[in-house]
Formats: sequence, C-alpha cells, structure tokens
Amino acid sequence: MACTLEKFIHSLDPRALPRVLQIQSGIYFQGSIYEMFGNECCLSTGEVIKVIGFKINKLIASICENNEVSQFSAKVELPLNFPGLYKVVADKTPYVSVEEITRKVSIGPTRFGHPCFYSPEDIKLANLTIKHGEQITFNSVEEVKGTMAVNCGVVRNNQSHSFTLPLSQEGKFYECEDDQIYTLKEIAEWKIPKCRNRIVKLSNTLHTWDCSNPLPENFDGCLILTPVYEVQAVMKFRKDIVHILSDLDVEVKDITDCYDISSFLQPLSLEDVFERTSKEFPMVAEIMEGPSGSQKPYNLLHTGKEIVIYKKYQATRVLASEIRSDSPKRRFLIPVSYKGKFKRRPREFPTAYDLEIARTEKEQLHVVATKAFDSPHKEFFSVSVGDQFLVQQCQTSEVLYEGRKKVIDVLACEQILSDTYKKVLLPMYMEGGFVEVIHDKKQYQISEICKEFRLPFNVKVSVRDLSVEEDVLAAVPGLQFEEEITDSYLLISSSSSPVESWEIPVYRLNMSVHLLSKDVQTVVPPATKTTVEEISEEQYYMVRRYENQTLHPPPRPPKKPT
Repeated sequence: MACTLEKFIHSLDPRALPRVLQIQSGIYFQGSIYEMFGNECCLSTGEVIKVIGFKINKLIASICENNEVSQFSAKVELPLNFPGLYKVVADKTPYVSVEEITRKVSIGPTRFGHPCFYSPEDIKLANLTIKHGEQITFNSVEEVKGTMAVNCGVVRNNQSHSFTLPLSQEGKFYECEDDQIYTLKEIAEWKIPKCRNRIVKLSNTLHTWDCSNPLPENFDGCLILTPVYEVQAVMKFRKDIVHILSDLDVEVKDITDCYDISSFLQPLSLEDVFERTSKEFPMVAEIMEGPSGSQKPYNLLHTGKEIVIYKKYQATRVLASEIRSDSPKRRFLIPVSYKGKFKRRPREFPTAYDLEIARTEKEQLHVVATKAFDSPHKEFFSVSVGDQFLVQQCQTSEVLYEGRKKVIDVLACEQILSDTYKKVLLPMYMEGGFVEVIHDKKQYQISEICKEFRLPFNVKVSVRDLSVEEDVLAAVPGLQFEEEITDSYLLISSSSSPVESWEIPVYRLNMSVHLLSKDVQTVVPPATKTTVEEISEEQYYMVRRYENQTLHPPPRPPKKPT
C-alpha cells in the first residue's frame, strides 16, 4: 500500500533497515532534479531506492496550549542547535505493551536512554510485584533465555531492584514525569518517540532575543515538536549516498519482500568494515560518502576515491584537555608516536587527599598553599596562604574529640621555613588548595611521561612535532594528559598512489564505502602517518565513558569527623 514518505519514515523501525522503496507519485511524478546537501537525484515515478538510514534533521514547532496546538500559532522551523534548555512533558497517551515501547522509544546505554514508565495496575512477576504507579526504569533490551526482554529497575527505600519484562507483556504503560532538562538536540536524538509528537516546555528563557528568533519575545510556554527526518538512501545507478528530507511530497511503496536487495551497492560504515575478520584484509574500497574536515587525511577522503584498507587494530592514544579556567576546552587524542617534546607545568590540588594520590616514590612533591585552613584540632597544622610543603607519606593520628580518642587519616609533610624544615600533619579531609612547584626542567617525549609519571599530568609543548606541517598542540598554552585509552583504527592508503598510510578512527569518522572486487597491489602498507586528533566535547565524554566502563571508580576522600 502506498503512503507518503513522511508517514513511512515516521513509522519505520530502524531495526527493519534496509528497506527498498518504489516512488509512486507526487510533485516529482514526471521526474525532477532534487538537490539536498549538495547531492542531486532524480525522483521519478517507478524509481527504486534503498533506504539505509535516517535521523532527525530539524524540528517543526507549534505553540501549545492545553496540550493542543494553539489556533493562533504558526508553525516554525527549529534547527537542532537552537538555543535554550527544555523540559519534556509526559505523554498522556499510554503504550499498550512493552514491545510497543521498545519499537517507538529510544532505549540505550547513556543516561538519556533510560526512559521511565508506570502502570495503573499491579504487575505480578515470578519473584516481585510491581505496584501500580511505581516508576519503572527501562535500561536495555536483550535476549533472556531465548526470549527478547527489557532489563528494568525500580527503587524502593533507596535500594534498586532489577528484573526483566518480556516484550510480550501487555497492559497500559504511561510515561513518568521527567524533571531533567535537555537541549533540543538531545530531545531530538532520545526523547521523541516514533509515530508521536513531543511537547516540551522552555526551562530557561533565552538570554538574547532578536528579530531572527522564530519564537515570540519572552516566550516561556510549551511547544509541540514534530520531527523532519533526513533519509539516507542508495539509488540503483549511483555510487554515492543521497540525502532526502522526509517531508518531500512523494508517495512510496515498500517492495523489500519482492525485490533483489543485493542488486544495489552495499554501503558499509567503518564499524561494518571493522567487524570483518582479519583474514579478509587487505581490501580495496570506494568511498561513497566522505568525512568532513580540512585536516589530513580527512581532506583526501572524498566521494569516489579508491582506497586500500590494510588492517584493523587497537592503538593507544593519550586523552588530553586544554588547561583553562573557562570553557569550552579543546580536547585531543595524541598518538604515542607524537614526535614533539613537553615540559612540565604545575598541577593544582583541591584537597590534601589529592596530594596523596599524586605522590610518588620517584620525586618529592613540593606545593604552595593557595587557600587557608584553620585546624579544629591542636594535633593538626593550620595552613596559611603561601605556606610551602614537601609531601612525605600517609599515616594515621589520634585526636581527642568530645572526650573520646578518634583515629584520623593524615598526610605527613615538611613545612619549608626560611632556614629549616618543620614536620606537620594535614588531615586528609582538609579542603584547601595547593599548586605544585616545578624544579624539573627536562623535556619529555609523550611515551616517557606515560611511563614515568602518574596521570593526570600537566604539560606544555616545548619542541613542536617537525614531522607534520602544522602541530595543533604547539599553540595550546597548557595541556593536561588525563588518561591513556585504547581505541579502534583502520590503516588505509590511496589505491592509486600509496605513498603513505593513515590511521583513521572507526567510531568517530562518519564515512561510508563499498568494497571492490580488486586485488591489492601492495600487501605491505607504506610508511604510517599518525595525527593528533582534535575531538568535540561530545566525543570526549563518549571516549571517557567507554574507557571507564571496565575501571573501578576512585575511592572517596575521607570525611571530616562529625
């Protein structure tokens, strides 16, 4: 049955991709050149396209009154980066099964992907009864004993209880009120269910308003958001990926079940390529959609270019952030093969406990106090701004508190006086402020820093990397090396002129290729070039989240005795 492209995409489950569609009718029934994002395509009646993906491109907003579109409201177009923070208004229409929720609501690993629902009736499970009105958090979808189910949780008396609900579980499920605030982009990615609109309330008024703002001045009400999707598709006789907006006025018919889908080119993301077995490498591929960016090698990876993909592997990078008090900070992933040199920069420590964490046997930590501390016990030292200390070791000390002896963790230090040293004790719970005094003038390679010092570690480039045309780190006044991470890479080179090979990140480069049935002329890759990769704030937190999934959190600093 034919329907509009908009209706089809709004109801399409991403898990059902790819889908083959035939153009039935519309404005373009006689064939017309349609341009979107620099791609031109001809959509004529009978044309067949393969939809390989879709994402929200923009939002159509209407002012909302009493959960309905205001009769005086005109529809306005909002880009995903439109400023402001918004609260999500709970949908009053219930879902009729767990399966419908998983089909229409985004459930994923981030905090945005844990939607909450409640049932107006008790749900009786084998070893637990979910009470009516109790908030149920949907955490993930997976197969449990051969049956697809949702991992859920409820909180009772500050304790979390985990359980699973099968997708076949029926009943009314209502969305819970959400007290979090989100950007429009976060709402578009996580909080707009399939086949439904979303009502949001502006949480903070926009700091500036000008005539280009499509919303009324001082507006602080509710908006009904309707998504417009960007559809990624492959056409029969084209080697690139075309982008079509879902509100294009054409009708389509799903013919996937009666069409040979293999007759289309098969676009592969870098993740798809990485999932291939090591025996399949090296391989020759043609780029169907290249990444954006002027930095090498991204500026060489344009649509239509043939590349050789030699191998897949894990490589080490140092995650570094620009040292500055204001935001946003620049973030970098630095290869250990970086040929520049670094000098140390002073570290800052907010508590005595941080001094203990940074202390090493290799060298004595020398710090200056930047904040005063008045000790409540005579056994501990009262710190003044400007006091200098050499950090010695962690130990315990007894103090008299309300007539009773209490054992406290302390940091033994030597206070530096004009002509002598004085032994003092600083309680671990001390909230002060210290800055490091650097005596080390040596220049270090990045590999030496990772081997000899404990991260995080503050540095500045003293000798730039002369093997690259532009060293982006040289202009940064200070860097903090935060941690070493392991990431996934593909090693590639140009197929026509393999002078050098490049490492490209698998999970941060938006690029599609299709494989060619060609033999690789040179199995051994040419000299490998590694680059410093500047990453966005969002990519920075994703890298840290994936890296820290297997790590235990650091211990909490000791509490002040009460």
